[in-house]
Amino acid sequence: MISHIYSCGLSGINGFPVCVETDISNGLPAFDIVGLPDAAVKEAKERIRSAIKNTGFRFPAKHIVISLSPAAQRKEGTAYDLPMALSILTATEQVYGSDTDKSAFFGELSLDGSLQPVRGILPMVISSYKQGFKNVFVPAENADEAAVIDGINVYPVSSLKSLCEHLCGISKIPKHTIDLADYFAASASGILDFCDVKGQENVKRALEIAAAGNHNVLMIGSPGTGKTMLAQRMPGILPDLTFDEALEVTKIHSIAGLLPADEPLIMHRPFRNPHHTISASGLSGGGAIPRPGELSLAHNGILFLDELPEFRRDSLEVLRQPLEDGQVTISRVNATLTYPCNIMLIASMNPCKCGYLGDSRRQCTCTPNQINQYRSRISGPLLDRIDIQVEVANVDYKDLSSTSKSETSAKIKERVNRTRKVQIERYKDLNIYSNSQLSAGMIDRFCPLGEEENNLLKAAFDNLGLSARAHSRILKVARTIADLEGEEKINTSHIAEAIQYRSLDRKYFE
Repeated sequence: MISHIYSCGLSGINGFPVCVETDISNGLPAFDIVGLPDAAVKEAKERIRSAIKNTGFRFPAKHIVISLSPAAQRKEGTAYDLPMALSILTATEQVYGSDTDKSAFFGELSLDGSLQPVRGILPMVISSYKQGFKNVFVPAENADEAAVIDGINVYPVSSLKSLCEHLCGISKIPKHTIDLADYFAASASGILDFCDVKGQENVKRALEIAAAGNHNVLMIGSPGTGKTMLAQRMPGILPDLTFDEALEVTKIHSIAGLLPADEPLIMHRPFRNPHHTISASGLSGGGAIPRPGELSLAHNGILFLDELPEFRRDSLEVLRQPLEDGQVTISRVNATLTYPCNIMLIASMNPCKCGYLGDSRRQCTCTPNQINQYRSRISGPLLDRIDIQVEVANVDYKDLSSTSKSETSAKIKERVNRTRKVQIERYKDLNIYSNSQLSAGMIDRFCPLGEEENNLLKAAFDNLGLSARAHSRILKVARTIADLEGEEKINTSHIAEAIQYRSLDRKYFE
C-alpha cells in the first residue's frame, strides 16, 4: 500500500513543500529512503524503527521504500523523522485519519518515540501556510515559534503516540496559541541607554544621524574613550522592528539554531559582535551545508566590528559586496543560496597599533612605518563604503564626574522614528526604506543641490581626494541631516556636516 504525508524542507531562508511517499510491498525486509536525502535523513531509518516499536506499533518486516518528493531537491536535517514514521504507520493501516492531506508534520524522533525540537520551524510553517495547509504538527518545544503565524492551526506534539491518538480520535491535542503582546513588552527591557554615556556629544550626534538614515559608521579613538560603550547602545535608538522585519530576522535565527527558547519571535534589532578571529565564512556564511553567517544574523540590525584592523584581510573584503547589495550569495557544489543582510555596519579602531596617536594624555610609541602598516589593513574600497567616520576623543574629568544624566535613548529614538517616517513616505513607491539605500539615479532626484552647496561639495571633493562613491555617500548623509532637521532641501550646513564625517579619509588614510 502507498501512503502520502506532507512536510517541508528548507532552501536558504525559504521553505518548500515535501511529499513523503511510502510504498510497502512483499519481499525481503529492507528499508530505503530516496529523494536526495543527506546523512541525517538516511540515519532516520534506525530512529524510526526504534520509535515505532517502542511506541507499541508494529514495524513491518517487508520491503519499505520512502520517496521524498521533489526528488531533485536535496533534503537535509531531522525534521522528516515524524512524517516518515507516520507515513509507514498509515501505509500499514495502523493509523488512520482524514486530516493528513490537509496537514504538515515536522519533528525529530527519539528512540522512545518522543519528539525533539528542530531548526527552521518558522520558515517551514510559513511555507505550509502559503501552500494551503490548514494544520501543522510540530514538536512541543517549537510550538511557540510556529504559533507566530496567524491563520494556521498549530498542534504541539510530545510523542509519536500522542500524534497517532490524535489522528485516530482517541485523545485530541489542543491547538496552541500565543499572545505576541507579551513578547513585544519583554523585548523592550534590558536595552542599554545613551544617558549612561558621559560626554561625547559629537559622537552621539553622528550615531543619531546613522540611525536616522541607516548609515555605516567607523569610530576612531584611543583605548578607553567609549567606542564600544557607544556602539552597544545603538539598538536603543533604532526604529522598532515591523512584524515583517521581525519574521525575517526570526527565520534566519531559526535556521541557524540560535532562536532563544523563550523568544519565539525576535522583536528587537539584532546586535552581532563577532570576535576579530572570525573567518570569512563565519562572516558571510558557508559550510558544506550553507548556513547564515554573522552578516545575515545581523539582518535588519547592527554588525559591530570592534578593533577593525585586527580582523583578517580576507574577512573584511567579504563585506564589500554585501554592504552594497544587502544580500550575500553562498555558492557550493550542492547548492547556491542567498541570505539577506540589510545591516548597519558599526566599526571601531585605534588610530595606531599602540592606540595613542594624537592622544592628549599619552605619547604614541609607534614608528611611521608601523602606523602605515596598521592603517593599511583597511582597504580603500571598504573605507569608501562607510558613510560616517567620526573621531572619539578622551572624555574630560568634568564630564566623567558629573552626576547629571545626558539625553536618553528614548528621546533620540523619537527623532529617529520621525525621520524614518519621512523617508518611508518619500520612497513608498520605490521599494526602499532609508536614505542609505538610494541608488545613483535616485540621488539626482532626491538630493538636488543649489549653486552654493554644489561649490562647497566640489571644494571638498578636490581637496580631500574623494572617490565617486564617497561623493554619493556625502549626499546621502546630508539628505538624512536635512530630514532630521525637518528641511525639505539640502543646504550648506547639511553638506558641511556631512563632509566633516569624511575628514578622517584624509587625516588617517592619506
